[in-house]
Amino acid sequence: MEESGAAIRKWEDLDTDILVKIFQTFDIFELTSRIAHVCSAWRMACCDPLLWKTLDLSALDSNFIRIPHEPYVYVHGQSDKEVTQLLKIALNLSQGSIQTLIFRFNLYLSDEQLTYTAERCPLVKRIVMPAWNRIKKTGICKAINMWPHLESMTMPSIANPPYLLEEISKNCKNFSKLKIMGPFDMQFALSLVSYIPKLKVLSLRCSVVMRDALVTILDNLQDLEVLNISHCILIEACSPPLSKRVVKEIDPFIMNKANRLREFLVCMNDSCIMCQRARSDEGLMRWYRYEEGLWKSDEVRSLAL
Repeated sequence: MEESGAAIRKWEDLDTDILVKIFQTFDIFELTSRIAHVCSAWRMACCDPLLWKTLDLSALDSNFIRIPHEPYVYVHGQSDKEVTQLLKIALNLSQGSIQTLIFRFNLYLSDEQLTYTAERCPLVKRIVMPAWNRIKKTGICKAINMWPHLESMTMPSIANPPYLLEEISKNCKNFSKLKIMGPFDMQFALSLVSYIPKLKVLSLRCSVVMRDALVTILDNLQDLEVLNISHCILIEACSPPLSKRVVKEIDPFIMNKANRLREFLVCMNDSCIMCQRARSDEGLMRWYRYEEGLWKSDEVRSLAL
C-alpha cells in the first residue's frame, strides 16, 4: 500500500462516532476487556455516554453454595473478586452516565459492592436489584440515599420491606414503578400505602399474593394506574384462624375495585405454563430452572427487560 501511494489507515484514526457505534454492539464483558487501553482514541470512545445509559449485568451471576445460616449463601472469593473488578472498570468508564442499572436475580452482591456502585451512579432512574442475602439494612439505605432520581425498582423477595420503602419515600420523590419478585402480604401492602401512596405501576407477577393485601392496595393507592397479578397464587384467609385457601378466579368484588385502573393484568389459567410453574414453585419462582432470561419478562412493558 505504501508503494502505491495509498494512505495507511489506523484503527485509532477512526472517527469517534464510528468507534462508538461499533462498541454499542459489544456486551459488558467485551466493553470491560481492556479495549479502552488500546489507545487514547479508543478510551475516549469507551467513555461515551451513549454506551453507558444502561449497565446491564443480567448475565453476571455468583459462584455460590447454600449454607444453613445467615446469609444462607457462601460466595467463592474469586467470584467476588471478578465481580468487583468488572464493576470498577465499568463504573470508571461510565463516568456517572448510567441511568438504568440491571443486576441478575441470583447475583449476591456485598454491601461494599452495592454502595460502591451507588456512589458512582448518581443519575440512576431504574434499578433491578440483586439478591438481598448479603446486603444489610445500612447498605441498601445508603445506596437508595444516593439515588434521588430513582423512578423504578424491580426487587427480589425481601423479609422486611418497610425500611426499604421508607427510604425510597424520603429520598426518591419521582418514584412511581415497582416490581416485586416475591410474596406480597398485608405488611407489604400497608408499607406501600404508608410510604409510596403515589405509586402508579405495580407488578406482582408469579408471586404469592394475599387477597386482603390486594384489596388494601386497590382501596388505598389512589394514583395506581397499572396492576399486574398475572400467574400469581392468590390466597384468602378463612375460618378457622390461620387456615387459608387458594382463590381460583378473581371475584366481582375485586374486579369492581380494579375497574378504575387503566390496566389490570390477570392470568389464572390452568393451561398457562407460567401459572403452572408458579404453582409448582409455590409462588417462590426458581428462575434458574427455566429458560435463560425468562425472569426478565413482564406483561407491563415498562417493567420488562
